[in-house]
Amino acid sequence: MHTRLPRAVWLVVVVGIAARLAFAFGYWVDKPLTHDEREYLLLARNVADGRGFTYARPDGTPAPGEHFGRAPMYPLFLAGIIRAVAPELLMAPGAATGPADEPVAVLRAVRLVQAVLGGGVVGLIAWIAGCAAGARAATASAVLAAVYPPLVWMPAYVLSETLYSLLALGCVALLMITRPRAWVWMAAGALAGLAALTRPALLFFLPLAGPWLWLKRGLLPALLVAGACAVAVAPWTARNARVYGRFVLVASEGGITFWTGNNPFAIGEGDLAANPGMKRANLALRERHPGLTPEELEPVYYREALTFIRAQPGAWALLMARKVFYTVVPIGPSYRLHSPLYFGASVLSYLGVLPFGILGLVALARRGSVPVPLMLLALSSILVCLVFFPQERFRIPVVDPALVVFAASWWALRA
Repeated sequence: MHTRLPRAVWLVVVVGIAARLAFAFGYWVDKPLTHDEREYLLLARNVADGRGFTYARPDGTPAPGEHFGRAPMYPLFLAGIIRAVAPELLMAPGAATGPADEPVAVLRAVRLVQAVLGGGVVGLIAWIAGCAAGARAATASAVLAAVYPPLVWMPAYVLSETLYSLLALGCVALLMITRPRAWVWMAAGALAGLAALTRPALLFFLPLAGPWLWLKRGLLPALLVAGACAVAVAPWTARNARVYGRFVLVASEGGITFWTGNNPFAIGEGDLAANPGMKRANLALRERHPGLTPEELEPVYYREALTFIRAQPGAWALLMARKVFYTVVPIGPSYRLHSPLYFGASVLSYLGVLPFGILGLVALARRGSVPVPLMLLALSSILVCLVFFPQERFRIPVVDPALVVFAASWWALRA
């Protein structure tokens, strides 16, 4: 049902923003940027300077390394921030720069804006919990989300998770309105499309949400959501067809991601950085196909992965079992790439809320008030981990907020 947020939630949202700002500007200062952060900033700088979605350096030469096409929304988001903070002044001689020679003002502005978006995520979590279990659950979920460590530190990274979480949870919130008008369905579809253009993982949600929406709300709402989503995504798909000369729905990074999770060297968790043997296998694969661009390699990666699955079904079945385990238990090698402090805070946060989230889901099921759109969104994230590979960044934007909602609902409904 639709619900009003308790007044205390708004104060907690402010506290959540303050916690994110404190982490970003009080602790996460002058830290090295990850490969993905550098790629996002490079794309955003080129978009802001009018060169389009290219991995070109300021002098126009291609950036070194292998760069796959990414979803456009987050680079556009960053480009807007870059333009807003006067790029012509930022790159002037003597301008203060941080990691990867990116102007400090840009990094600070990104973290500031994302901290505010993180506060919006707290509010959406509270609203969804309130719909499911009432005002007490809304307040409890807001408090938990405001200080939940992974949700606190993600806005400090120049990564798409915070923006994606806001868009995906916004879609869920709209789908939970009891008596919406047509524009609400269209807005939900538009948010779904924008979320897919931020992280293509959202595409796994649509086949789950569509049938549920049709059965529970009718054919017209399902068509309105699907149509609005298609309208949002279609222009970028058309652009991809023109640029790549073939159909690419959102991004051309799907091939290597699928191969990373489904090849003889995969261990069921983690990307190339966490698996040196697989990294060497990737280099060997690329050497067998010299001259192909990263986009041209995408179907090659899919073909190699499917060949492994067909040739070694037993090994792939064992790999899938490992994926299931690592999806639930966060002890894979990718977690240990970080500092012990990060690893401990991440694992303890997740495992601390997991049992109460399960209890809350059971309690909501008995009450008949499970927030089904949120449940389907979380399930879609789990499917992403199983189809590709489990990783913390696949989990945090959706699964962790869902666990927060369920855990707060358990607390509110107990006794």
